[in-house]
Amino acid sequence: MKIACVLGPKFEDTEFKEPYDAFRKAGHEVAIVGLEAGAEIEGDKGKVKARVDKSFKDVKTDDFDALLIPGGGSPDKLRAHPEAVSFVKEFMKASKPVLAICHGPQLLLAADEYKNHRMTAWKTIQDDLKKAGANVVDQEVVVDRNLVTSRQPSDISAFIRESLKALEQVPARR
Repeated sequence: MKIACVLGPKFEDTEFKEPYDAFRKAGHEVAIVGLEAGAEIEGDKGKVKARVDKSFKDVKTDDFDALLIPGGGSPDKLRAHPEAVSFVKEFMKASKPVLAICHGPQLLLAADEYKNHRMTAWKTIQDDLKKAGANVVDQEVVVDRNLVTSRQPSDISAFIRESLKALEQVPARR
């Protein structure tokens, strides 16, 4: 399974690193997609660094089976860029698994792809989503069709568990 991980500056260190490592350990290929291929970006705690494998202009959703959106400051930075928002929107429209934690659903909001889905997010993002008309619940993990969401770093274990289950449901590529 090929997973695109959209990542920008000041991502939440553990919300990127733990799912990234767990997905790779499970045999999935994870590519970091960001604003500039080759750029080195740092987590908001300064503990984790990552190198962008491909820029948004170099990829399309057909290249991947699923999308990972870590939280922290990254989603807010990325939602200011139309190419990042379009990339997320295309995954949702294609009903491919979208795995978003903490502030990750900010990109769903920017892509106008939060309606008709039950979800959770970081508490302040929950408020934003509710005001926009989303069906938001305050639970450690919510699975609704192709969308897996969690609230915060303490939910990472549940997020990884349910994300891996969602990835198992995706038919193998031919």
